[in-house]
Amino acid sequence: MAEKTVTLTREEGVGIIKLNRPHVYNAFNNQMSLELQEQLKEAGSDPQIRALILTGEGKAFCSGQDLNDRSAMKQRGETISLGESVRSRYNPIVMAIANLDKPIIAAVNGVAAGAGCSLALACDMRFITPKTRFVEAFARIGLVPDSGSSYFLPRLVGLGRALEIAMTGRDVEADEAMKIGLANRMVPAEDLLEETFSFARKLAQGPTVAVSLTKKAILKGMEGTLEEALEFEAQAQEVAGRTQDFLEGVQAFTEKRKPRFQGK
Repeated sequence: MAEKTVTLTREEGVGIIKLNRPHVYNAFNNQMSLELQEQLKEAGSDPQIRALILTGEGKAFCSGQDLNDRSAMKQRGETISLGESVRSRYNPIVMAIANLDKPIIAAVNGVAAGAGCSLALACDMRFITPKTRFVEAFARIGLVPDSGSSYFLPRLVGLGRALEIAMTGRDVEADEAMKIGLANRMVPAEDLLEETFSFARKLAQGPTVAVSLTKKAILKGMEGTLEEALEFEAQAQEVAGRTQDFLEGVQAFTEKRKPRFQGK
């Protein structure tokens, strides 16, 4: 039986999804893309998981598509449709991340290139180390950004900068990533998972229904009109106002204590 290329562990309400092909810097092959889809689905449906971390085993976060895997497929005479590959392998992953009713943080422990860069951008936040590099590597091999990069990159860094980064395929080092808003927090490499876990645990202990609605509201707010955003806020507030966590939050405020949210 083939070794798992993606693992899911649970601790204190936090799920940790880890890409596990360190010998190729966690590059995607068919198995890993399918297993990541499965683990995201499992984590999303597990009520015990209230926040997620996505990271990579070894020295890299994810180096993108495994081009050696593609070469082997060609040598076997298999027909490769890049468009269908994106639709069936990568797009479901990006949509699963975007539609998660739980916060997800990328702990980017090294290079995030190509589809690996897109994967990190799709997450709600990115925690990095001084050794982290983001690389929209598609232009380097004559391709265009996929797996959501054309959507997330300009929203994070602005149109002009996104065009420059994508068209050149250059490395974005950690300091620049922090400066331009590509990353949220930089910590020493040896502390990355611990610091990300500590943050994710705080989110997991929060009012997770409200957190999920907040994620949806902000994403919708970037797409629609002010009127549409105001209406969605009203609808979301109606839902949040009927949760046990809202009642607990108000009671904790009146009793001058820390609230004990249950995510219900």
